[in-house]
Amino acid sequence: MDKEYKSHYYSHVVRIAFFLVIGGVLAVVARGLFLPDTMGQYGHYRGSNIEEQKNVEVRNHTNESCYECHRPIRLIHKAGVHQTVSCEFCHGPYADHIQDGKYVEKLPVKRDMEIKALCLRCHNKVIRARPEDSIKMVAMPQHLEEKKVQTDHNCNQCHMVHDPLLWIKAAREMMGLPMKEDKK
Repeated sequence: MDKEYKSHYYSHVVRIAFFLVIGGVLAVVARGLFLPDTMGQYGHYRGSNIEEQKNVEVRNHTNESCYECHRPIRLIHKAGVHQTVSCEFCHGPYADHIQDGKYVEKLPVKRDMEIKALCLRCHNKVIRARPEDSIKMVAMPQHLEEKKVQTDHNCNQCHMVHDPLLWIKAAREMMGLPMKEDKK
């Protein structure tokens, strides 16, 4: 009698299944060894992270924290179009300036082209808020071209950085010109 021929084509499937089972067992063991005890205490979070976050130094504050000492700027900034922009966006973290209620270090003051670079973080294009509207913005360098000003002009040559329209409004009032209406 002839020996019956048996195919061994399924042996690779058995090997793959074996390695998957071994890999799964190793993964479960590793998870048990490395997963923190407090994992899952508050949902899919590590419970001990709450205590760790309490101990992280607070570096950022609100504008009101800055206004406590910088009162003249407070009045200008709160009345201006940049009232919703955080002081720290331009000046850096509060914690670099004040720690434990005491003055530590002066924050760097932007000068010359640093001011323009800072303004261009937002004012380099018109931001579309809705399909038909845009946030009331000034787009550079088109703004300078429209005003017939050299494109290397610095923003603070015409604008007060804490309230960009303050000097423009004052100049228009002195000249007896009405403020332009927003284009829609």
